[in-house]
Amino acid sequence: MAGRVFCSRLQPVRHLARRSALQPRRYQSGGGGAGATNTWLVLAAAGASVAAAYQVYTSNRTKPLVEQKKDAYAKSGAVHPEAVAEQQLTPSSTEAATEESAPPPESETPPPPISLPDKVPYVLVGGGTASFAAAKAIRERDPAAKVLIVTQENYSPYSRPPLSKHLWLSGDHAAAQQLKFIAPWSGGKLVDLFYNADFCKVGELMDREEGGIAVLTGTKVVGMDTKSGSISLAGGHVISYDKCLLATGGRPRTLPLFSGEKVEKHVSVYREIPDFLTLDQRLENTKRVLVVGGGFLGTELAVGMATRYREGGLQVYQLFPESGNLGLVLPPALASWTLDKVKKEGVEVFPNVTPVSVEPESGGVKVTTSSGIELTVDHVVVAVGLWPNTDLASSGQLEVDRHLGGFRVNAELQACSNVWAAGDAACFYDPHLGRRRVEHHDHAQVSGRLAGSNMAGDQQKFEHQSMFWSDVGPDVGFEATGVVDSSLPTCGVYPKTSTEEGGAGVDDYSKGVVFYLSREERRVVGVLTWNLFGKMDIARKVKGLYVKFEY
Repeated sequence: MAGRVFCSRLQPVRHLARRSALQPRRYQSGGGGAGATNTWLVLAAAGASVAAAYQVYTSNRTKPLVEQKKDAYAKSGAVHPEAVAEQQLTPSSTEAATEESAPPPESETPPPPISLPDKVPYVLVGGGTASFAAAKAIRERDPAAKVLIVTQENYSPYSRPPLSKHLWLSGDHAAAQQLKFIAPWSGGKLVDLFYNADFCKVGELMDREEGGIAVLTGTKVVGMDTKSGSISLAGGHVISYDKCLLATGGRPRTLPLFSGEKVEKHVSVYREIPDFLTLDQRLENTKRVLVVGGGFLGTELAVGMATRYREGGLQVYQLFPESGNLGLVLPPALASWTLDKVKKEGVEVFPNVTPVSVEPESGGVKVTTSSGIELTVDHVVVAVGLWPNTDLASSGQLEVDRHLGGFRVNAELQACSNVWAAGDAACFYDPHLGRRRVEHHDHAQVSGRLAGSNMAGDQQKFEHQSMFWSDVGPDVGFEATGVVDSSLPTCGVYPKTSTEEGGAGVDDYSKGVVFYLSREERRVVGVLTWNLFGKMDIARKVKGLYVKFEY
């Protein structure tokens, strides 16, 4: 149902929308009042931004998506989180990748014993983006700080987004197999996934007067004592700390349906480097693969695999219960439009269905859906979300949010005395949007940095509104901030395209802005820009304004 958008004293916004050929469309009904606001100029600026961005988009639409992004960010003066991440990655040789430079395979033989310290001033549990950002922040504020990162993975800290994006879409397959890709924001240089830092050896950390950052890989933290200030490692060693960060991330959700020895060998989840390496190798001898899940990871993987192995004849299927791709995030019309784009990339999509039975069949599995469709495939990738890793809550006597999961922290990201949490596993209080837990790269980077700074003596409150982004093929890219949930009332603003009969025109979903509103107060709680880039600074200012509709 279409409706007119009213924000208190916001007539200029409707005028700007008409001038830019952008028209509002409301997708979800519900009554609501309006609250007075004196910030109409902010939305007026947002309307002007949409109009200007639309003009840039139409002039640039023949350019690749990443070039459109770079142009938009250069014009706005903003910096994309991916560009920040690329600056921290390890430069690689500009020559073609060779097998000799490939990452070493994981060894089944235990490494030689490492001389482990009994106490480290700063202990960071988890080896992802949040932990790395915290370590850097600690060292910036305390240059002689001694920081130990403990990670269960067998790799030093690395950037996770390329695992579902660049490594699949890269034209250089050999480089991707070695975890290298062309950095689109950094002048086309070849980089690998790993963050670039002058790490020292674990056994040397406590002897360095100048301090440093050491990474203990392949080691699980099995317990912590927040009273004495210590963590316990698998194997029994105990390390005391002065300050500790829990950046434990999450683990992929699974579906009980895909359990059982005969089925499990044809099923995988996707989260870490070994998942990419194993899946990529498996697909070289695979004809049919099924992705279960229509969210960010599932959709990016489906498109990425179809793109990588298009010439090899790989058939990629995708199924999910929503009506369109990213249906838990996007309004129905956009989700449907995205589904059509995913199909054009070579993915056969089955919306509105769930798997109801799985059984082994002819070297693979047969998956039967709730609609009766039977798919016989060689492999299944389950991408249905993430469980936050909060196993240490029990031994550490830490509170876990019963609704959102994650360690509950205060405004300074502190879980208890001398313990902080950041990234996917932190459940924090947002003064504008309430209690939240966010699973995106920008949040990991910013929350990790603030937690690290506070561990080193700062007292900052976490007030940053993080953003996230996704690219689905060559034609679909979006950025968003705030609570972006398709179950909320939404207002979409899109340009109109003329019909052949010269009528009123139809919505052009190739670009636009979606506002997400709270159910009760009708405040803007989230903003998503669709194929319009570099506008998150304005979007953050729009959140919190009151909106009502007239039908």
